[in-house]
Amino acid sequence: MIITRTPFRISFFGGGTDYPPWFKENGGSVLSTAIDKYCYISCRQLPPFFEHKYRIVYSKIENVQQISEIQHPPVRAILDWLRCEDGLEIHHDGDLPARSGLGSSSAFTVGLLNAINALRGQYITDEQLARDAIYIEQDVLKENVGCQDQIAAAFGGFNRIQFLTDGSFKVTPVILPRARIERLEQHLMLFFTGISRFASEVAKAKIDNLSSRQTELKRMEEMVLEALAILSRQNEGLDDFGRLLDESWQYKRSLSNKVSNSTIDDIYTQAKRAGALGGKLLGAGGGGFMVFFVQPEQRDRLREQLRNLIHVPFHFEQAGSRVVLFQPNGLK
Repeated sequence: MIITRTPFRISFFGGGTDYPPWFKENGGSVLSTAIDKYCYISCRQLPPFFEHKYRIVYSKIENVQQISEIQHPPVRAILDWLRCEDGLEIHHDGDLPARSGLGSSSAFTVGLLNAINALRGQYITDEQLARDAIYIEQDVLKENVGCQDQIAAAFGGFNRIQFLTDGSFKVTPVILPRARIERLEQHLMLFFTGISRFASEVAKAKIDNLSSRQTELKRMEEMVLEALAILSRQNEGLDDFGRLLDESWQYKRSLSNKVSNSTIDDIYTQAKRAGALGGKLLGAGGGGFMVFFVQPEQRDRLREQLRNLIHVPFHFEQAGSRVVLFQPNGLK
């Protein structure tokens, strides 16, 4: 039995510049952090005593004989790509709902790749794990996704991730005193809108608009360095970080009419009325989680204002995808 634990993430700045059609022409950069909410994947070799060869347990239960019969797209793609000819049983559990803007789909892909490699007794680096997940999602599944989620899930930590025109990426940890990180955490609140959506559909509309949104995307990338400069001024407050989030959200909303809607706009307005200096809808858009920057003394007021939404406390997570149980029984 192998169990992997892979973190979800919050992306602060630069989202949209991680799409290959953009960064292969212009470069890109994002600022994001993994959080202490996880996707768990358990994987074991299935003994040859059952009528089925593959058992996949998530919101559904699939018992099938052939990989091609698997309905779960990432599972089918990964098992086929890795040529998993021996029987397997795979279980998925998540701390937070899927399709919610926290990189849950990529966390699943990264976690399953990590688990199967471990079951085979093979070590895979964080970089290769991220690259394999990007390949599965973009080239095999043909999904309209960027590259930041897979990297955040594989590496973990609070990072600036740069995307180079040659298709490579560079992960640079944000180095700050622990007290400064904790202070930033105290200013952030995460809420679930109750709306789930398929990110690929929303992202396609954004990708189609990239060529006409160069000014917005370049400004959004500039904000990554501005945010890092704000964080590095350790003797100053963090309010400018919140105001920058507000500016970033206005730019993000302009990338496509599918990013926001009247419900999300109303939530944002309520949050600002309750004292939030800024915030954003996480992920491609359309629904999922929203993060807000608010003074610590205003947290209760914001929680009360958004009492109809689920508030999810969180902390930053330094570790990326990890094997938390390693009891292999062999897999060819």
